[in-house]
Amino acid sequence: MRIYDTQTAQQTILRRPAWDELAIPDPLLDRIEALFGERISPDEAVRRILADVRARGDAALIDWSQRVDGVTPPALVVPRAAIEAAYDHVAPEVIDAMRVAIARVEAFHRRQPALSWIHNDGEGTLGQLVRPIERVGIYIPGGSAPLPSSLIMTAIPARVAGVDFIAMISPPQRDSGLPHPTILVAADLAGIDTVYVGGGAQAIGALAFGTESIARVDKICGPGSLFTTLAKRQVFGIVGIDGLPGPTETVVIADERANPQLAAADLLAQAEHDVLACAILLTPSYRLAEQVQAAVMAQLEELGRSEVIAGSLARGSGIVVTDSLAQAFALANTYAPEHLCLLVDDPWSHLSEVRHAGGVFLGERSFEVLGDYVAGPSHVMPTGGTARFASPVNVNDFVKIVSVIGLNEQTLRAIGPAAQRLARAEGLSAHAAAVERRLA
Repeated sequence: MRIYDTQTAQQTILRRPAWDELAIPDPLLDRIEALFGERISPDEAVRRILADVRARGDAALIDWSQRVDGVTPPALVVPRAAIEAAYDHVAPEVIDAMRVAIARVEAFHRRQPALSWIHNDGEGTLGQLVRPIERVGIYIPGGSAPLPSSLIMTAIPARVAGVDFIAMISPPQRDSGLPHPTILVAADLAGIDTVYVGGGAQAIGALAFGTESIARVDKICGPGSLFTTLAKRQVFGIVGIDGLPGPTETVVIADERANPQLAAADLLAQAEHDVLACAILLTPSYRLAEQVQAAVMAQLEELGRSEVIAGSLARGSGIVVTDSLAQAFALANTYAPEHLCLLVDDPWSHLSEVRHAGGVFLGERSFEVLGDYVAGPSHVMPTGGTARFASPVNVNDFVKIVSVIGLNEQTLRAIGPAAQRLARAEGLSAHAAAVERRLA
């Protein structure tokens, strides 16, 4: 894990490339060429898949499942019997852990206010009605590491918000043609209404457009590959989306009193996700930087996904030696990380310095892995610098606000002329006439 000065870090690991600046690896382009018979961009590939699903429904979803995943699912809707049978393939202690996570995530989100209000005075009535979204679809990847936690962190806030219908879709496993058993159990525990089989861009298209077997939803949430993220971007407007999740990222700010072993463990935990993950340490202590660097290398030898971690550490991760803690916070705010971990003396005293982060973790006992699973807030957080304007998944993602306007005659007389003049200024004579007829 390399140690950087701030200037070099700002030009490399702290730089945020735009979407259109990302280089597409040749193996991915080769895979696309094998599927489509020509070398097209991932965005164009997704566009064609979505158009096919929109046109042919179930048949297209099954075809693309066979072509992309190499699996033909026996059915697109997972039967209840298969969900119940999945419990036999998941360790009881894992099921218990999921129940703990669900209880804590639910308790946290029930504390979040999302209330309607109505105000009556001499002008009449104004207010807002908070109403849940009716139908939500959650996409959960189905790779070598199933993500029941991501399902829990999305489904439970939706359930607390009062969403009527929550569906989940996840890719088929090669041995069964069904989603991973752990995902099926998590879906059942989280109260998912219907579980579908499907992966990639085709699954996003099925949720957005609807097919013979898959009900169209109003909003799509959940993580995924480049193809699912591009698909979510393309269907936005037809449905709502939770965001465009990119590779996961953590910034750790540590002072000279931090435990280098724990700092290294937190960085490695983040790098373990995939080779695109970013794990960055900001510290004014060069001595700590060297200690963490050594600890990372020593701990790496004990871990199972060492190749993935090594790829992440070599690509977008590193240790940055800053001039001061103040500069560390300034760099972190510019980077706007998904996770910001404060391994500093009296972390609460620094909380006011945090402006942009998906989640802030205060001290060595409030580390990011607890947030991944059981702390309470959703771990689905903004990535890629979008913490500058976006928030973690929460109850507000699953409701919308309806404005209420009920004014009286006195208020019409008071504010109507201003509305009429503004309408005339905009050249909208019918608008102005609608006011004038009432004032007359």
